[in-house]
Amino acid sequence: MTGQRPALSAYRAMWLYVMFDLPVRTKSQRKAATRFRHFLLDQGFEMAQFSVYLRFTPGKESAERYIARIRDNLPTAGKVHIVGITDKQYENARIFAGESQQGSPKTPDQYVLF
Repeated sequence: MTGQRPALSAYRAMWLYVMFDLPVRTKSQRKAATRFRHFLLDQGFEMAQFSVYLRFTPGKESAERYIARIRDNLPTAGKVHIVGITDKQYENARIFAGESQQGSPKTPDQYVLF
């Protein structure tokens, strides 16, 4: 099957969760927190909750590059946690919105590599 890319392995592909608690008491702190959230969005993360963002990556090497970018753009105050889980582990996520349960977000069908 020439011309086709191999399917992503659910055991190799990863989801990165970025969770943070940043101070927002002063105008400069709020600005830094907003800048950090916008940075995550610009990097392709999506907001799961106000201080929780996630992004699909095709493997650990790609995840490490995103982690390095985040490290280079950390706010000066607050805490940031980054957790990586495999796509296979993510299949078991249970997401509730109000009283209804939603399925976990679907793994992207295609991932473009540059």
